Amino acid sequence: MNKKSLFRKKSLAHVLDNVGKGYSDGELVSLKKTLKVRDLTAFGVAAIVGAGIFSTIGAAAADGGPGVALLFIFTGLACGFSALCYAEFASIAPVSGSAYTYAYISFGELIAWIIGWDLLLEYGIGNVVVAISWSDYFTGFFNEIAGHYGRHMPEYLTTDYRSAYDGFNAAKDSVQHGMVFSNLTHGLQNSSNAWQNSPRIGVIPLIMNLPAILITILVTWLVYIGIRDSKNVNNIMVVIKITVVLLVISVGAFYINTDNWTPFVPHGLTGIMKGAAAVFFAYIGFDAISTTAEECENPKRDLPKGIMYSLIICTILYVAVAFVLTGMTNYNNLRVGDPLSYVFALKGVGWMHAIVSVSAIVAMASVLLVFQLGQPRIFMSMSRDGLLPKVFAKIHPVYKTPSFSTILTGFIVIVPTFFLKMDELTDLTSIGTLFAFVLVCGGILMMQGRPGMAEARFKVPYISSRYIVPVLFGITIWIMFKFFPDILKDYFKFGNTLAEVGSKLPMLVFIISSIAIVIASFVKKLSLIPVLGLLSCLYIMTGLGYINWLRFVIWLAVGLVIYFFYGIKKSKLAGE
Repeated sequence: MNKKSLFRKKSLAHVLDNVGKGYSDGELVSLKKTLKVRDLTAFGVAAIVGAGIFSTIGAAAADGGPGVALLFIFTGLACGFSALCYAEFASIAPVSGSAYTYAYISFGELIAWIIGWDLLLEYGIGNVVVAISWSDYFTGFFNEIAGHYGRHMPEYLTTDYRSAYDGFNAAKDSVQHGMVFSNLTHGLQNSSNAWQNSPRIGVIPLIMNLPAILITILVTWLVYIGIRDSKNVNNIMVVIKITVVLLVISVGAFYINTDNWTPFVPHGLTGIMKGAAAVFFAYIGFDAISTTAEECENPKRDLPKGIMYSLIICTILYVAVAFVLTGMTNYNNLRVGDPLSYVFALKGVGWMHAIVSVSAIVAMASVLLVFQLGQPRIFMSMSRDGLLPKVFAKIHPVYKTPSFSTILTGFIVIVPTFFLKMDELTDLTSIGTLFAFVLVCGGILMMQGRPGMAEARFKVPYISSRYIVPVLFGITIWIMFKFFPDILKDYFKFGNTLAEVGSKLPMLVFIISSIAIVIASFVKKLSLIPVLGLLSCLYIMTGLGYINWLRFVIWLAVGLVIYFFYGIKKSKLAGE
C-alpha cells in the first residue's frame, strides 16, 4: 500500500462508461429511466420540506427570535453555493453515486470511501430522525381521534427503549424530591408510563416505536418495487404539503402582530447560530436528487435544474413560514414539536390545526421516501467499484431497483428506532451532510482545468477569488472586532477543563481552514462560488458543538477500519 494507491482516481471517461450499468448475478443491467425536471424538483422539495418546516423550525425560532429568518437565508445561500457545485458535477458525471462519485473523480479513492461512509450517516441515520418525527405526529393525531372514544395508543409502542428508561428514572427522581407526577411534563409522563406499563419477557420490557417501524417498512417496500411508483406517490404528497404550507402562510398572515418581531434578534448572533443545526437539517435533502441520476431521462440537462429549482422554492417557503410563525406569537412560545399546528391552536383556528397535523404526516412520509431512495444507490455505486461486496449492486430483474441495498437500508433505519433518541441524531446528521457539501465544493476546485470539465452542460460561473475573498475575510474580521468583541474574547478563552477546551476547537479549525483558503484563493485564483461554499459550510459546522464533531470523527474512524480491511484490497482500481 502506498500513497498513490490511497488516492487513485476514476477518470470521467471511466465513470461515463458505467452510466446505466449495475450488477445482477454477473450480468450488466440498467435502471429504469423515467424522471424529468418536474419529478426531480418534486423529489428535492419532498426532502427539504419536511421535519424542518413542521418541527425543528420552532426550536430554531425560540433560540434566534424573528431573526431566524436571516439564518434560513444564510443557510439557503450556503446550500446554494454547494448546489451549484453539485449541479456541475451532475452534468458531467450523471451517475447514482452523488458526492461519493464526485469525490472519486476529484480527490481519489480514500476520500471517496470517507464520503460514501459519511453518506450512510446522512441518509440512513437521518432517516431515523424522520421516522421518529413521523411517529410523533401520527401518534398525536391518532390519540386525538381515538381520545373521543376513550382510547389511546400505548406509550410503550410509541417510544424507544432508552427514552423510556431515562424518563422513568427522571420521573422517579422528581417524585422522590417532592414533585407531583401529574405536574411533570407530558413527555416525561409518557416515557415513565412506557417503562412501567410495558409487557415483559422475564425482566426485559418490550418497548418499540411501532409507527416508526411500520412507516419505514411501507416506504422501503414502495422504493423496492420501483422508481415509477415512488415518483408518482411522491409527486402527490409534494402537491399536498406545498398546498398546506402556502395555506399556512396565507391564513397565518392575517394573525400577524408586528410587535412580535421586536426585538428582531433578541439573543444576538449567538442565539441565531444556536438554530444552525435545526435549520440546516431542513436543507439536507437536495443532494438526494443527484443519487437518481441513472433514472433520469436527460440527467445532464435536468439534474442541475431540479437541484436549483427545489432549493430556491424551499428557501422562499422557509423564510415566509419563519416570519409568519414569529409574527403570530412571541418567539419564546415556539419551543414545541409541532409549531405550525400549535400557533393556529393558540389563535383558536381549529380547522387549520387539524389540516396542519394531517399534512405533517404526509410531509414526513415523503422525506422518508426520498432518503430511502438515495441510500441504496450509494451502496450500489460503492459496490460497483469493489469497495463493497457485489450483492450491494444487485438489481432486481423485474423492478430494476437495487433490491438488496434497499432492504438493508430499511433495516438500517428500523433497528436504531429501538434504542436511539432523536435529539442525539439531528446534529450528527447535519455535520455529516455539511462535510459532504465541503468535499463537493472542494472537488469542483480540484477539477478546474481537467479534461472533460469543458463538456459540462452546466458550469459554475467562474469569478476569480484572488482579491474578493481576502477582502471579504478582512471585512469580516473588522466587523467581529468592531461589533462583537465579547464573542471573540469568548472564542479564545479556552478554560481549564477538557470540555471547555473542546468547545473551542471547531471554531479554531474554521479559523485555520479559512486562512489556508484565503491564501490559496489569492495564489491560485480559485473560483469564487466553490470557495464561498467551502467557507459558509465550514462556518455552519462550528455551531454543531465539539461533541458532535467527536462522534463524527469516531464514525469516520470505524469506516476507515472497514476500508483498510476490505475496500482497499477489493477495489477495482487496485488491479489497474
